[in-house]
Parts: sequence; C-alpha cells; structure tokens
Amino acid sequence: MNSLLFSLSTIVAVLVAPALAQSGQATFYSPYVPSSCYGFDTSKFPPGNLIAAASKDLFRNKALCGAYFEITCKGAVSGSGGCSRTPTVKVRVVDLCPGCHANSFDLSIEAFSRIAKLDVGRIKITSRRVSGVGEEEEGDEIEMVVGRAMEP
Repeated sequence: MNSLLFSLSTIVAVLVAPALAQSGQATFYSPYVPSSCYGFDTSKFPPGNLIAAASKDLFRNKALCGAYFEITCKGAVSGSGGCSRTPTVKVRVVDLCPGCHANSFDLSIEAFSRIAKLDVGRIKITSRRVSGVGEEEEGDEIEMVVGRAMEP
C-alpha cells in the first residue's frame, strides 16, 4: 500500500511540476532566423514576434519547440528597477540559446521590451510553461502503468 501511495504522489508531482514558476534570467536577441526549431519559416512565430530562445537545459534537443512560456520580469540583474508596468509576457520557444544560464531565455526584442527597458540588458525572471493557441501537443508525455497490488 505504501508503494502505491508513493507512486501516486510521484505521478502528481510530475504532473504539477511543469506549472510551477522557475527563476532564471533573460536578455534579448536578433536576428530571429534561422531558428533551431523552424529554420527560415516564420509562419510558426506568433503575432508580434513574441518569441524566445531557451537555455540548453530547457530546450532539450528541440523538445520545447513550439511551447509557450509566461515570462515575468523581477528586476535588473545589476542594480534596481528595470521592469515595465506590465512585467509579464507570453512567448513561444522557437530557438536554442546555447550561452544562456540554466532556466533562462533570450527573448525577441519585441517580447523583452514589453516587460523591461532595453537598456537594462539582462533581467531576473520567473518562467512558467503555459498553453498557447496553436501549440503543438508534443513534448513531455507521461506513461503510467496501473496494476493491482497482490495480497500476501
């Protein structure tokens, strides 16, 4: 019975974990093509170029291509301030950021400027994976095997 409870709690933890916010950093980049996910095809970019390149640990060899994240500015990495009055933006991952710190993003200029002043350059953020319009239902899949415990 204890192993069944442990298994159920592990499954719940795995299902809930992607919704939790993670701390990291963000900066901005351009040009946006070619991207690791879509090459020169910008038809997969959301309106307004609200896109991002994800750090290696998040990107996981293209597993996050097309995923949406809510990025919230928490302040400048150096100094204080830096965030805009609306410090949250929703972006679609279209690229890899090989030089980013863990749990971090390079945002498009359009996305970064919505949540922070460009002259700040690098900001502290929280990020959370969210659903998005037209998001491909690929990525993390959980396979669960349910069995019946044997009575001794």
